[in-house]
Amino acid sequence: MLRKSLLTIAMLSSAFSMTAQAETTEVNIYSYRQPFLIEPLLKAFSEETGIKTNVVFAKKGLLERLEHEGANSPADILLTSDIGPLSDAVAKGLFAPFNSEIVNKNVPEQFRDPEGRWVGLTSRARLVYASKERVKEGEISSYADLADPKWRGKICTRSGKHTYNLSLIGSVIAHDGEEKAESWLRAVKDNLARKPQGNDRAQVKAIKEGVCDLALGNSYYFGKMLTNEKEPEQKEWAASVNLIFPDQEGRGAHMNISGAGIAKNAPHPEAAQKLIEFLTEQQAQQYYADANFEFPVRPGTPKSDLVKQYMGDFKGDTINLQRVAEQRAAAAKLVDKVGFDN
Repeated sequence: MLRKSLLTIAMLSSAFSMTAQAETTEVNIYSYRQPFLIEPLLKAFSEETGIKTNVVFAKKGLLERLEHEGANSPADILLTSDIGPLSDAVAKGLFAPFNSEIVNKNVPEQFRDPEGRWVGLTSRARLVYASKERVKEGEISSYADLADPKWRGKICTRSGKHTYNLSLIGSVIAHDGEEKAESWLRAVKDNLARKPQGNDRAQVKAIKEGVCDLALGNSYYFGKMLTNEKEPEQKEWAASVNLIFPDQEGRGAHMNISGAGIAKNAPHPEAAQKLIEFLTEQQAQQYYADANFEFPVRPGTPKSDLVKQYMGDFKGDTINLQRVAEQRAAAAKLVDKVGFDN
């Protein structure tokens, strides 16, 4: 009887070991982030851990795919380029909370969901691009200044409904309340030089061409324009502007992230957590900084040389981004209410 029990235990232990091994031998990734940013890191991760990585890259639709697949989804991780999809995944119940001492050590609290459902991997600032020729030093120093009537007909931006702008507006709501945010957004709308259009780089081009004097844009686009050998005219766009990090005497520049979450029905949750931990370590953080001119979330990781030269140190808003994300729906309603994109 004892022999039979021991044999049963041995068989169960063996089965458990095989299951655990299967769970950690591969990881499936849905990625909104571009291949050049991810593939070298995944290769390094596989070489270090022996875990195979399988990736689906797409510019849109991955969140909907994850939701549609439900319990049958093969996805372990969703990688995003903004807080928006992370927040949407939380709202739809698509992420499984996880707790990692490594992640908690490497990533500041402001870039982690309080309930462990997502984590930031890189950060960027939503700054103001200002014409070197037409905007004097000190003329604008805050997001509130964008509402000043002196800038009537002189501001360019992409759609207010774009996720980058929704996050910025959401941060204004989180800090100042919806009523003040509406007044601010309405005044900024009155100052627009043209109907919101294009991407962030298109706004800098508009400044170079004299269409406007100020524009909202993410910080890393400056580096991408300044080093663009395929379209060298973008170097001229970048050279025509100064970078203004708003609210340095107040709450600091609005920060956003690229990030990741583990799928609720992940087939390989252990491997997924290992990958996320790897992406918060020094090697991966340094690669992100050098390859895409983003800011590392891991304290102590050096910024790229270009970023250090043109952006230096600045004060970033430390509000937890989940609080900002929770205001994105209200932000979208304000965009419609004031007719921002009309």
